[in-house]
Amino acid sequence: MQGVIRQLGSYAKAAIGRALLPEPDVDCATERFGSDYGGWEIVPTNITSLSVVYSFGVGEDASFDVALIDEYDLTVHAFDPTPRSIEWVSRQGFSDRFVMHEYGIAAFDGAASFHPPENPEHVSHTLLDRPKTKARAISVPVRRLSTIMADLGHDRIDIIKLDIEGAEYDVVADISASHIRPRQVLVEFHHRLPGVGVKKTREAIARLRSMGYRLFSVADSGEEFCFIRGPC
Repeated sequence: MQGVIRQLGSYAKAAIGRALLPEPDVDCATERFGSDYGGWEIVPTNITSLSVVYSFGVGEDASFDVALIDEYDLTVHAFDPTPRSIEWVSRQGFSDRFVMHEYGIAAFDGAASFHPPENPEHVSHTLLDRPKTKARAISVPVRRLSTIMADLGHDRIDIIKLDIEGAEYDVVADISASHIRPRQVLVEFHHRLPGVGVKKTREAIARLRSMGYRLFSVADSGEEFCFIRGPC
């Protein structure tokens, strides 16, 4: 019965995404990298070993990052302040081209309260309020994208992936207010989380479009959206 309920929940989530959120703006040739759970579509044009890739939100699935490394021999800068994710990465034996940074991204520099999931089997923490787990919140370091790029010595980003459990809305707004324009933006919007809602996702998509981005892929889940700035 629980499996049926979970399946129905997945159908409902996908229905929200497809019924209330936009279809792609442009038809680009794409390629998928990573697992069914953790994979993403990208536009492979001009991706080389010199491409700069930032992957925010590792959890316990780095299949997207590893696949890009294997295909292009590039370096992925991965970011996740979650203790369980950090420990998991330390046991994987990833190549030196997978560079793990033990802090997160936010719209400010400093420390943030990171709330654990209600289900202890899950790994994803969030900066959003979770009243039921507030007593178990931890303090983690976070940085703005502009600060991260300055620290790492990058003047551009070719691909940025944001799977950051609700913090993406403020981060997109912060990027919009800056001069930073990654060529491809892959973002999981968490409108399903309590207190978020699909309106915030619509607004974030409109903001990205106002920055010159075009939507080229929408996952069947109705949560993962991929944007490109410039030609395919």
